Amino acid sequence: MEETNQLNLGIGTRLQHTHFGPGVIVGIKYATYIISFINHGVREIDKTDPKLDEIIPENITLEIETHSEAERSLLKILRLWGGVTENVPLGDKWTGGIMLLQPSDKSLKPKEIPVEDFFHKIVMLRDRLRVLEQNINSNKKLSDEEKVNIQQYITRCYGSLTTFNVLFRNKEDWFVGEKGSSKDE
Repeated sequence: MEETNQLNLGIGTRLQHTHFGPGVIVGIKYATYIISFINHGVREIDKTDPKLDEIIPENITLEIETHSEAERSLLKILRLWGGVTENVPLGDKWTGGIMLLQPSDKSLKPKEIPVEDFFHKIVMLRDRLRVLEQNINSNKKLSDEEKVNIQQYITRCYGSLTTFNVLFRNKEDWFVGEKGSSKDE
């Protein structure tokens, strides 16, 4: 895709990403697009990402004429599919593994938890944080300042969860706190 064209895409544009597959731009920031991918959920992708292969030409339907209408359509879809989580792969070395919680008192029995179960809970937590972010950002009663203040707490939550990045197979699925402060990279 030509870089000049790629930098000026609008909401509703359909894209193909070599890693995430087909998606639609649902939001635009200065240097990134917020893209809703069919199989990978909502992702923030750099406008110059070379993995954005092609624009799939499509007539824009009437439901995506303005930002507010696009937002309403997206929120409706998110509510309908809110219970569907994306398939995030566990790192191969953890498959079949057991997490062992050993009390300091050796007379007490340790608790064993399959790593897959623990990982599933971590992914669910991440998905719920994303939905919370979306609800905050689309809330009409919160001021922009209130949204930013709440968003900072969510970013800190992501930062606290970076410890669990070791469980993810793909780096794209990692938790990211404040940029530049991640020790896991």
